[in-house]
Amino acid sequence: MQTESIGQILLRDTSLTPEQLDSALRLQQTRRPCPELGQILIEKGYISPDQLCHALAQQWNIPYLDTITPQQLKHNSVRKLPLDFLKKQQLLPIIDQNQHLMIAMADPLNIEAYDAVLNILRTYCPRILCPPTEIDKAISRCYYQELGGADQKNHNNNPETDSPTPKDPHEDLLNISGHAPIVKLVNTILFKAINSRASDIHIEPYEQEVKVRYRIDGVLHDNTSLPPDHVAPLISRLKIMANLNIAERRLPQDGQSRIKIGDKELDIRVSIIPISGGERVVLRLLDKGGPDLNMKKLGFADDCMNQFHQLIHSPHGIILLTGPTGSGKTTTLYCAINELNRNECNILTVEDPIEYQLPGVGQMQVKPKINLTFANCLRHILRQDPDVIMIGEIRDVETAEIAIHASLTGHLVFSTLHTNDSASAITRLIDMAIEPYLISSSLTAVMAQRLLRVICPHCKTPCRTEYNISELADYATRQSPWEGQVFIGSGCNQCSHTGYWGRTAIAELLIIDDTIRELIIKRSPAHSIKEQAVSHGMRTLRQDGLRQALTGQTTIEEVLRVTQDCIPVNTTNKENVEI
Repeated sequence: MQTESIGQILLRDTSLTPEQLDSALRLQQTRRPCPELGQILIEKGYISPDQLCHALAQQWNIPYLDTITPQQLKHNSVRKLPLDFLKKQQLLPIIDQNQHLMIAMADPLNIEAYDAVLNILRTYCPRILCPPTEIDKAISRCYYQELGGADQKNHNNNPETDSPTPKDPHEDLLNISGHAPIVKLVNTILFKAINSRASDIHIEPYEQEVKVRYRIDGVLHDNTSLPPDHVAPLISRLKIMANLNIAERRLPQDGQSRIKIGDKELDIRVSIIPISGGERVVLRLLDKGGPDLNMKKLGFADDCMNQFHQLIHSPHGIILLTGPTGSGKTTTLYCAINELNRNECNILTVEDPIEYQLPGVGQMQVKPKINLTFANCLRHILRQDPDVIMIGEIRDVETAEIAIHASLTGHLVFSTLHTNDSASAITRLIDMAIEPYLISSSLTAVMAQRLLRVICPHCKTPCRTEYNISELADYATRQSPWEGQVFIGSGCNQCSHTGYWGRTAIAELLIIDDTIRELIIKRSPAHSIKEQAVSHGMRTLRQDGLRQALTGQTTIEEVLRVTQDCIPVNTTNKENVEI
């Protein structure tokens, strides 16, 4: 029986067109050495790696597995094979439901590597095809569990005797073979943080222990405790990774490092300060790949998103984002900049620090030590013929005045302020001695935002609540009575028993219209401006949060926790929430 060609299978089972296939075949003939057809189709974006793997399974009549579960990992067999070999050859020993050993492979023609694995395992194992991304995840998961065991063994070792000599910075930190115990410990802490979706790692030395905590979805969680004698070598290892002075223990130090863990590359910002128990370390983890800068995925309500989308396409004016640290202001700004980033638009930013690199955008880093402040950067940027300017934060009157001058001369300016709600941003600018007529002439909109934890989809369950749902629904949606259902996360292994998985944004968008301008000119207080905006249809942060809770995205308790600095809550009687 003649084997069906890979091209015929892909034409039948995917969206690949005959024209795309012909183009790839012609390109295959011109390249030397001749590449495989499937790789060319993936490079061109005509098919995905998973589609190619599924087609290869059909062509060679080999079973196909789309997902490798933790129960299928064969740790005893994996220990016999080097990590670099498994990742390079994209294969992994796994077991089926009957505990029979198999070799998951991404390429059925990689017979040489397959035979090498059989020789090492000294047994015959059938092949099963699996997507390369799934094999990489399974390899990382398997070696992570090995790291967990190594972490426990480290507590019985004396780390002072192990020299934390740095390895190749591009080496996968899961490859623990040959590393000193303290290096394995650092690798374990980092990988556990990535596996837990942590944004920050806190290493806090005390008299009797060293506490390690992770910030997950904006909330700190205890992770593990280490003996006090681990402090010095642990911090020395982190200092070496960040190119800091390991001999300096009296002064604060800041540095940066780049690591590779499994299939992820990350930038790590290291902050070290001296405290009574030793040196306290906070590591900020930033995915080198950057966030998904799609405005539609921020989580804002449709009406708010449509208004904001229209505002960012204004030819001039100032758009401010407000909120505390960690409320997602920078991500929203990057989404707006990414939306405007096109060939005919010159975009320049002044940031401290630069969170993510944006192709096609000129990003300037503030350096106060050499007097390169926000204000000085802005003066020079205005001579670069920009269309859009992003200022990381308005910190002083000089920066505010230059930003206003830029907007009045035909530039669109984005920036942030640290205020609790949108109306307070206006009074903050007035308190900074900015003339009200300048604010009313230049300011286009102010958007306050927060991040709410989302209920874990794996353990989401309906619940009863003590709050007066009808009143909350009337307040949040202006539609009463409400007969929907509220939910909670009961806690599971997927969300580390927190009940939450990921975060979404809520917003309070204050558009500066003629009525608001009159209040600004009169130097009206923030509550008067806010009342006027609400009467014109503005939804407050708490209203937007309760809208999310009533649609089953989050919990009422999470909304009240995040927005407690915006509106006071009467906690003595949950039936009557002050709104």
